[in-house]
Amino acid sequence: MMRLASLLLVLTTFLTTIGCNRTPKPIDPASAQAVKVQLDILQDSVEARWSEMVASDNAKLHDTRQLLRELTTQPGTNRQQLAQLQYANDRLPRRRYTQQSMAESERIDAYDAAQDSLLRAVYTLLPAGQEPTAAIKTLTDQIQVADGELISFRVRYDQAATRFNNYIQVHTAELEQLGSKYANLKPLPLFTLQK
Repeated sequence: MMRLASLLLVLTTFLTTIGCNRTPKPIDPASAQAVKVQLDILQDSVEARWSEMVASDNAKLHDTRQLLRELTTQPGTNRQQLAQLQYANDRLPRRRYTQQSMAESERIDAYDAAQDSLLRAVYTLLPAGQEPTAAIKTLTDQIQVADGELISFRVRYDQAATRFNNYIQVHTAELEQLGSKYANLKPLPLFTLQK
């Protein structure tokens, strides 16, 4: 009886293994389905680059808010000026460009100018002639690092968006076969000014 149970277990395991080890049918690289898969990968890459850039900018805005709070504890600070800067910092996310609105380069320039102006004003409030507190120094360093990384985030986004744009241009016919969601895709605006 024990041998029969063992044989049934081995047979069941063998049949299950055979049934699960089917290799998937390869996708024809020239098919509309393959184009859809590749396009989805490219779109995910674009979204990931955009999300990284926005997350970095959000962290910079958060650190600026924290820095302004820290500055309220410093002797001789102008609380009204700090409140105005806090208000300006809180308004920046609503002024930020989107993936579509950045086609108007003036929106990018306006956002960058507003943020630069805010940061210059905040830096003038840093304690002069004395060592800042550890929190103020850390926050200032984090803001400056995030500010310095902005260009590399934009370059990486442009690289991903350019690959996406080139792909939809080359595979227009296949995308039309996939239906309106894919057939109506438009090229994404880039940070790099086009000639």
